Amino acid sequence: MDSLVLICYHCDMPTVVLALPTDDRVRAHAFYRDGLGLTAVGPPGDDGVPEPLQVVVSDGLHLMFIPRGGFGWVTGDNAVAAPGTSECLLSLPADDDAGVDAALARAEAAGATVVTRPATMPWGHLATFADPDGHLWQVIHAPGW
Repeated sequence: MDSLVLICYHCDMPTVVLALPTDDRVRAHAFYRDGLGLTAVGPPGDDGVPEPLQVVVSDGLHLMFIPRGGFGWVTGDNAVAAPGTSECLLSLPADDDAGVDAALARAEAAGATVVTRPATMPWGHLATFADPDGHLWQVIHAPGW
């Protein structure tokens, strides 16, 4: 299992938390701060990184990074996917085509691996990269969405 989504449809839970395994909390924190400009929340742990490490994607969505070895505590008998194995694609919207290009450049400078360079497809202008733990991200400008 590459990701775990915790959703409560019939309660007052204000935020969806998408949990992803990480091999290095400090590296993940730096990448999501510097590469995607996301803010971490929570009290700092012994390593100076918030514990648990959560970054705010939007008012209703946080990403939480769980050390790969501890991910099994919540996934039970379900195997955690090896780095580079993708079961989901996370997408970020961009305001325009130049925004896609700029977001990819920023992510790459912070340690992302480029999977696809910016290209215009019938559904929009997009690029895909992998974060340092191998999680795939797509940045897209899709005017009709």
